[in-house]
Amino acid sequence: MSDLLNVSSSPHVRSTLTTKKVMLYVIIALLPACFFGIYNFGFNAALLILVTTASCVATEYVFNLITKRKQSINDLSAVVTGILLALNYPSTLPWYLAIIGGMFAIFFVKMVFGGLGQNFMNPALGARCFMVISFAGYMTNFPVIDEVATATPLAMIKAGESYDLFKMFIGTTSGTIGETSALAILIGALFLVATGIIDLTIPGIYILSFSAFILVFGGRGFDLTFLLAHILGGGLLLGAFFMATDYVTSPITTKGRIIYGIILGILTGLFRIYGQSAEGVSFAIIFSNLLVPLIDKISMPTPFGYGGKK
Repeated sequence: MSDLLNVSSSPHVRSTLTTKKVMLYVIIALLPACFFGIYNFGFNAALLILVTTASCVATEYVFNLITKRKQSINDLSAVVTGILLALNYPSTLPWYLAIIGGMFAIFFVKMVFGGLGQNFMNPALGARCFMVISFAGYMTNFPVIDEVATATPLAMIKAGESYDLFKMFIGTTSGTIGETSALAILIGALFLVATGIIDLTIPGIYILSFSAFILVFGGRGFDLTFLLAHILGGGLLLGAFFMATDYVTSPITTKGRIIYGIILGILTGLFRIYGQSAEGVSFAIIFSNLLVPLIDKISMPTPFGYGGKK
């Protein structure tokens, strides 16, 4: 009988879904946005995606080498960070600045705090916010579309100008490499949902709470066209499905994810409607990332036998 017993520490039931497999699925889901970004903006977009991804992987490799840690680049998390960061760049960004952004994401936001699982905010968005603050002119220098220099859809909305919802859905507008095509982003998001990598709690609550904020405080009443323009324009969909759902920097419980999504929607609405910038997704997500430990604390159920009513 004793030969049948195998004493080991928990967990006793393990998933076949590894970190590497999760990251591989995310990379696959990002491919439609990558390909459309390259189609829309040309060679510079492809170069920035490659350079940024390479800088992220190289930075993690060198950091592990110097600190004599086990190499972690095989888990593909640095690749995901590089792609996401590049998709948040305008295609006009100089390649050497893209490298700086990739190094900042991995070194300062991820590895200094212990690597994957220890970072307190999404590395790609942390680096994007750093780049916006440090190199604002380059990060807001959006490319010419159809030989016409145009503002981004969100800038046009904020200025009260007309916009084309169909072009915003397809993606033939100005903006960052990966945020313009709602269609490409939704194709990738559908893949993540279908494979079970993410569920719709965080993105669904995020978009719903943001929509409610826009309808109430947007100054246009119940204008669904105006609401759709805000949803399709900018980085809302990319952020909601690919960055707000980051396992490390999002809440554990369902209740926590609902609270997190509501905070994301309110902050994004505040930044867009009352802020100087037309965007707001990146800062909304990293500010919410900082609140995740508190959200987890107040939303975590009490274990059976502990606490409870006296």
